[in-house]
Amino acid sequence: MTTSLFHQAVGTIQAQGCSKSSQKGFGSLSVKLGLGGSRVEVGLSRRGSGCSAGWKLSVIQASSSNTSVADPVSSPSNNKSSEIRKKSNEAALILIRHGESLWNEKNLFTGCVDVPLTKKGVEEAIEAGRRISNIPVDMIYTSALIRAQMTAMLAMTQHRRKKVPIFLHNENDQARAWSQIFSEETNKQSIPVVAAWQLNERMYGELQGLNKQETADKYGTEQVHEWRRSYDIPPPNGESLEMCAKRAVAYFKEHIEPQLLAGKNVMIAAHGNSLRSIIMYLDKLTSQEVISLELSTGIPMLYISKEGEYIRRGSPVGPSEASVYAYTRAEIRRNVALNGYIRTYYLLHYTVPVVLEGKSTYKEVKYYKILVLRGGY
Repeated sequence: MTTSLFHQAVGTIQAQGCSKSSQKGFGSLSVKLGLGGSRVEVGLSRRGSGCSAGWKLSVIQASSSNTSVADPVSSPSNNKSSEIRKKSNEAALILIRHGESLWNEKNLFTGCVDVPLTKKGVEEAIEAGRRISNIPVDMIYTSALIRAQMTAMLAMTQHRRKKVPIFLHNENDQARAWSQIFSEETNKQSIPVVAAWQLNERMYGELQGLNKQETADKYGTEQVHEWRRSYDIPPPNGESLEMCAKRAVAYFKEHIEPQLLAGKNVMIAAHGNSLRSIIMYLDKLTSQEVISLELSTGIPMLYISKEGEYIRRGSPVGPSEASVYAYTRAEIRRNVALNGYIRTYYLLHYTVPVVLEGKSTYKEVKYYKILVLRGGY
């Protein structure tokens, strides 16, 4: 199922018989979707007793033979055979802006100053990891700054595959030799991590370390806004967004894009301006469009790379919008138990059994999603 309405509710979900205080669990959930002339009813039913029992997600009814539907799933949640599968010519690209830093908290211009995360930033990174926990990751790229590296490492602690992210040290022969892994099995359970200064935040020059409000009071709001939001005007002795984009996009094309074309899933943990630059390239934005692009800290964004083209599956916008959640049974149970509804789930690709016009068959499902805006119903 494909649709351009990525951020509107496409169905309502009604929980029956389960609440935070209930020990019986709920009997079922259902959602009716109507898009592009096709209608699908998807059901989530309980197996066993108690709210911790297993679940089955299946198609109840489909009115069109062209309808894409969700995977019938039975749990427990640690069943690794349900890992997301994708076509060989497709790859996932996950972008994450680092969690809140100590200077974000103090409202200071940070730029390329190496500042760590706050407690809130740590929590944001962990939550980001939960949201992408079911998307296989083959390579990780971060900036050379600790706040981006912390975000990537903390996010991966939540991943279902439990692979260990390991920084590659290729700065010289000795570093390569000393960091070599000699176990083939350990290598298979590792994810290479590359740190690159080209993915660093835009360098803010003489503004770095200054309070943003005090700087506006000193130089004038319009001047500071021009430094921050114009495309080609740098702050004193600093970088413009255009200069940042040249290095970030050049690195992406030379080092990251070949990995995606080879079918590897890639995660990039970086910064507001370096990621805006990459998104400008991915979405073919103009210089006027990119300057108004807002990225929230710790919110993952998902793209699908296919034959050199990029399909956006999570919108790079402000915190009021729904963000990217990987599909996991644990997330279903957690959200239903806490809220009585499912928030946002994305599936990359499945081949699933369905019943259409009274006959059993198989359908390929691509980018199916259940979407309820954050406020719920």
